Amino acid sequence: MSRLKLVLAALAAVLLFPLAAFAQAVPDLGGKKIVVVTENAYFPLQFVDPKTGKPVGWEYDAMEALSKKLNFTVEYQNTSWDAMIQAVSDKQYDLGMTGITIKDDRKEKVDFSDPYMLSEIFMLVRGDESRFTDAKGFAADEKLLVGAQAGTSPFYVAVYNVLDGNEQNPRIKLMDTFASTVAALQAGDVDLVLTDSAAGKALSDNSGGKLKLIGAPLQAEEFGFIFPKGSDLVAPINAGIAALKADGTFDKITQKWFVDYKP
Repeated sequence: MSRLKLVLAALAAVLLFPLAAFAQAVPDLGGKKIVVVTENAYFPLQFVDPKTGKPVGWEYDAMEALSKKLNFTVEYQNTSWDAMIQAVSDKQYDLGMTGITIKDDRKEKVDFSDPYMLSEIFMLVRGDESRFTDAKGFAADEKLLVGAQAGTSPFYVAVYNVLDGNEQNPRIKLMDTFASTVAALQAGDVDLVLTDSAAGKALSDNSGGKLKLIGAPLQAEEFGFIFPKGSDLVAPINAGIAALKADGTFDKITQKWFVDYKP
């Protein structure tokens, strides 16, 4: 082999090695069945499409992409938000997905995947809202109410970043689902809902001017999937998340559900 061919062969090996190593880093789970639990109540991450009656959303598409990348099958189950973390901790399910913020106190019960989405908490109000433009203005008017789902990040932001730190504050109206809080806002039963930026943007963009985001972000948060402590699925799922971020799959799913989808 000529010196030029040797140099070209060596260069090709160097260029291809990272790709080969990356490919090997994504494991094959051999068709393993994974039981995934969700709530179907956090638009547009996971919700029931009113046109078809089928559960859809960003997390469903992400899980489908992960299942293809890692070669596993999915069985979906449903439970309420307030029962989910404990149920996964008790090994009733293999994996939980419902826009779960990665927090240290939750890590005491479950293991988290690497973040699959970074979001910020914003104030969602009716399109004609003019009484306040930020958290301070909202807090100053004792007649104003905020709708929240107990135990979620928006609930705690409402308590500690908007109001007085009292979890029993009567100005916080507790509801069963995020969708219920948005419905209450639209009906005029509450004056504010806190939401992650992605969901809030989708809701406001598709509301025909009836909803809008205001103010600066109140908190930044990362979403992750949850597993029973010590689960051997964490490493493969993390490898799949990295691969789907790198090849643009997650970007395409985000475009589909947060930009293009029209409810």
